[in-house]
Amino acid sequence: MKTMWAPWRMEYIQGRKDESCIFCKAISEQDELTLYKGSTTLVVMNKYPYINGHMLVAPNRHLSSLEQLSRSEKGDLLQTVDQSIAVLKTVMHPDGFNVGLNLGKVAGAGVESHLHFHIVPRWLGDTNALTVFAEVRVIPEHLKSTYNNLKPYFDKINTTI
Repeated sequence: MKTMWAPWRMEYIQGRKDESCIFCKAISEQDELTLYKGSTTLVVMNKYPYINGHMLVAPNRHLSSLEQLSRSEKGDLLQTVDQSIAVLKTVMHPDGFNVGLNLGKVAGAGVESHLHFHIVPRWLGDTNALTVFAEVRVIPEHLKSTYNNLKPYFDKINTTI
């Protein structure tokens, strides 16, 4: 029998289940994973990432679909996605990206009521036999370390997004 220790999951398993929107909460409160808060968009680290640097970009308004956004909000949202990719390129030097939007529960939206883009940096060889055969994902850097590496770059572009 194989054993994989993941003690950090106990906080999630035993913790009080918060039904509030994680994006609205990040806008209204000081959140330790929020990289950027702009006038119409925000960027947060994914608390349960697929890989280091996995972040989420969302409009500040609590909306579930693209057609609910104004033209200006759509432009700001895409510009924030672009700026976030630029930061990841500078700090983490990935070989590529998966950038996506899951609309609706059946499409994989974990928070279906608040539209958000996933930005997932990718490196050649970042999926290996452990992931494929053992269904185990190895994330080599702690979430707080990744946040600390990225945050200064978001602070620098805070006025330009």
